[in-house]
Amino acid sequence: MITSTQVTTGKVRISYEHLLQPYANQPGAEPKYSATLLIPKSDTATKAALDAAIQAATEAGIAKTWKGVRPPVLPTPIHDGDGVRDNGTPYGDECRGHWVMTASSKKRQEVVDLNVQPILNASEVYSGMYARVALNFYAYDAAGRRGIGCGLGPVQKVGDGEPLAGGMTASEAFGSPAPAAFAPPAYQAPPAYQQPPMQPQYQQPPMPAPVWGNSDIDPITGRPVAPIAGL
Repeated sequence: MITSTQVTTGKVRISYEHLLQPYANQPGAEPKYSATLLIPKSDTATKAALDAAIQAATEAGIAKTWKGVRPPVLPTPIHDGDGVRDNGTPYGDECRGHWVMTASSKKRQEVVDLNVQPILNASEVYSGMYARVALNFYAYDAAGRRGIGCGLGPVQKVGDGEPLAGGMTASEAFGSPAPAAFAPPAYQAPPAYQQPPMQPQYQQPPMPAPVWGNSDIDPITGRPVAPIAGL
């Protein structure tokens, strides 16, 4: 059931996307699922619906959260992308011509495609894509601060866009084709195998022929021999 504080936007652009993994803006803060929405100022129907929902949340806050007292200064989550942030710095170029707001949730919300089927490929969900987003506005009173917050509901991706995360394509990063200095060396076939030269086999030197006669030395044993009688 849709209440007076709930809105489904028209086509908006997603920035600072944390739809699939929770994120903490500050150390020690509770991680939440969140996204910043860039709402074209030309979409007057969505802006009117957002204003009406914020007014309904304000009335509910006066009746319940703030106990009958409207805060004199009531912060709301919608900001002018053609202006400056609370710290005085201008919004990024992608915010020009848009209303800027952030929605968050402690629970992970559904992220679906045009056929309302869950998107299973995480790479299809990124900062820069276009979507329709369900929102719920509420009054808060925490740590001495009062205002209107925005809760994140289901998200329907309706189109792709240029990534806003500072990424680049492979061709942008490396060029095409690769510089000659990085070209692989030309293939060279290894030299043909050659049989190493055969080493000459050892040959035992010839045995000297015995010399028989009146020699006193046996040429075989090298020992003295006794003379043969009659020689």
